Amino acid sequence: MAEIKPRRSVVGILALQGAFAEHRTALEKLSLSRKLQILLVKTPEDLAQCDALIIPGGESTTIALLARLAGLSEPLKEFVKVKPVWGTCAGAILLSQAVENAKKGGQELLGGMSITIARNGWGSQVESFEAPLEVEGLRDPSSPFNGVFIRAPVILQLHPTTDDPPITVVARLAPGLLPSGLATLNASDEPRTFVALRQGLHFLTTFHPELTNDNRFHEYFVRECVLAGK
Repeated sequence: MAEIKPRRSVVGILALQGAFAEHRTALEKLSLSRKLQILLVKTPEDLAQCDALIIPGGESTTIALLARLAGLSEPLKEFVKVKPVWGTCAGAILLSQAVENAKKGGQELLGGMSITIARNGWGSQVESFEAPLEVEGLRDPSSPFNGVFIRAPVILQLHPTTDDPPITVVARLAPGLLPSGLATLNASDEPRTFVALRQGLHFLTTFHPELTNDNRFHEYFVRECVLAGK
């Protein structure tokens, strides 16, 4: 009898705007890629094929608008309720329950993670920066990860209820790299130093791992959120 091979997990990448091609390249380089099928998601039919989803960086209000025009807003909200999702930068904003500094007219959110986040929390495009991150939640945690922050959001508050999964801090900015206004804060429990969080099947990074050659965050999402239950 022919051997029945296990079905590969389908990881979708929302491909409406932003750095979706870079995420695909990073996933393809993983040693775990043989267990994955990677799909660029542009329609509800694409999304229905996925076991997990990455929402890339870009412009959060533009992604939300394009999702609505593509008929994806409600399917995405339903998807987030039950399946693994990783949001990077703009995607992190969309995964939040509340946002500050939204554009006029507000910001449509998908929810999924019990946090409040601020758009452009470190400033404008010219104030984008790179910094080594403390990555206690990743493989080889003694090796810092070079975080690329481009008009990055800032996490302001964690507010899980007793019914929510706990929130785990996967990476943070090192205390010595904090802006001067945060220098006197206790960095160990200050949400504005948190740059990667996991809550249940959901994961967010406020920076752009896909713009580096270090694929540990992609490995973490696939291993811990996508394949963990298989």
